[in-house]
Amino acid sequence: MTTLDDLAALLRREHGLCVVSTLRPDHTIQSSVVNAGVTTNPITGEPAVAFVAAGRSRKLVHLRERPQITLAARVSWEWASADGTATLIGPDDPASGFGADGIRQLLRDVFTAAGGTHDDWDEYDRVMAAERRTAVFIAPTRVYSNR
Repeated sequence: MTTLDDLAALLRREHGLCVVSTLRPDHTIQSSVVNAGVTTNPITGEPAVAFVAAGRSRKLVHLRERPQITLAARVSWEWASADGTATLIGPDDPASGFGADGIRQLLRDVFTAAGGTHDDWDEYDRVMAAERRTAVFIAPTRVYSNR
């Protein structure tokens, strides 16, 4: 049985690089590449796969309407996926207890959980705010792989 820990290990081996797939309004699939990591969903306290998305991205438009999402990571011939429901927290996706400072810290936390580092966190914060970035947390309902 594949676990979220197995997926996290695979993500770390590929610097968090993975593919997320969302549902368009016509129920076709839209996929894109993100950097993700496993962390804690700050609302539920449960483990989640998380990434940061640009505020105007199609994936966020889709997730606001249909929160179903699949994430797939691979290294060579080994892969793991997680299906689940997305929770969004950002300037255009408010959540109780998360003002501007809370969102700023949350975006940093998700970025570092995905293996990211930055030499100038003030610049990082400025870009994230300008791009209206949102933290996406996937509550996995199923994790599976070819192992």
